[in-house]
Amino acid sequence: MVTDTGGSAVIDKDGLDALVALLAGRGRTVIGPTVRDGAIVLAELGSGADLPYGWGVELEAGTYRLRAREDGAAFAHSAGPQSWKTFLHPPRVREWSADRGADGDLVVTEDTGTPPAYAFLGVRPCDLRAIAIQDRVLTGGRHTDQAYRGRRERAFLVAVECTEPGATCFCVSMGTGPAAGPGFDLALTEVLDAEGHRFLVRAGSEEGESVLAGLPRSPADPVTREAARERVAEAADRMGRSMPPVDLRTLMRETLTAERWDDVAARCLTCGNCTMVCPTCFCTSTEDVTDLTGDHAERWRHWESCFDLDFSHLPGGPVRESPRSRYRQWATHKLGTWFDQFGSSGCVGCGRCIVWCPVGIDITEEAHALHRERESRAGRPPGPESPS
Repeated sequence: MVTDTGGSAVIDKDGLDALVALLAGRGRTVIGPTVRDGAIVLAELGSGADLPYGWGVELEAGTYRLRAREDGAAFAHSAGPQSWKTFLHPPRVREWSADRGADGDLVVTEDTGTPPAYAFLGVRPCDLRAIAIQDRVLTGGRHTDQAYRGRRERAFLVAVECTEPGATCFCVSMGTGPAAGPGFDLALTEVLDAEGHRFLVRAGSEEGESVLAGLPRSPADPVTREAARERVAEAADRMGRSMPPVDLRTLMRETLTAERWDDVAARCLTCGNCTMVCPTCFCTSTEDVTDLTGDHAERWRHWESCFDLDFSHLPGGPVRESPRSRYRQWATHKLGTWFDQFGSSGCVGCGRCIVWCPVGIDITEEAHALHRERESRAGRPPGPESPS
């Protein structure tokens, strides 16, 4: 578990409700998990009671189901269909509008203003890493996305460590969980045992310490600390998936001509669901629209997917025409060439791409298959692999 800045305590369910109220009282829009339309989704919370107490999920490739829990846990569920990217890097944003005046001149107005002040409650460790990756992509280079920067700088992050991973989770093999890494303002670990239902809270920033000081709390006792540590450690041993224990960057580079790409291409619908639910995919395109008079126009930025045939369209046609080439582009970028661009993997092991693929394509299964094919071609046994 991560070393905190010095502030830690224990709160109960009332303390969690007080946390939501305190953050809202500081002018923040509190976003967190809640049950809606048969799923656990991210939405604005009116109070702690909106959290999905007593709900878990059953996950498999191409499968997502809610299930009732008897223990009343608030955070015993895995990643849902949304990630925090939805709020920090929204799927559709107007960039500017233009109006033609009576004199015929155009007046262009850029969409600016004070970005929203969010408080994200329930950020999983894999998503905490995903936010850090998007920070690097969108603010870490010469071409900073100022809109993203504005939203990100005003965001308060409350991480929740995983104590019950899903069948499609593989954060351990990506080094992103289930314990919370750096970057949080507060981190919670949920504990339910004979001593009661409570949350170990650690502060990771000065603002986090200030918020924690305003909550009804008790000292972080050794029993709760040890229980929290054990639950996170047990979660690490119960991952439902894993990547092969090899250098994925090298694996992707050395298997560009593998036959396995034909196998996955035969199943892939190139729908782009995996890129839409991925917490790190960041590609966008723009769309210009006008009204019927032609006197008003707007430019909108929206998410784009490398599975779209037009994504790589050049004057001579699309560069990647086949499903094989488009899936390979996505997987090799996510697991390989992302390192060359941004210094890390683009995958955090959340498993969303597996769950929300209509045909159940599993990126960990594909990586294992590529590893086996590479070793077979080299005349080497693939060696022990974790089950996937």
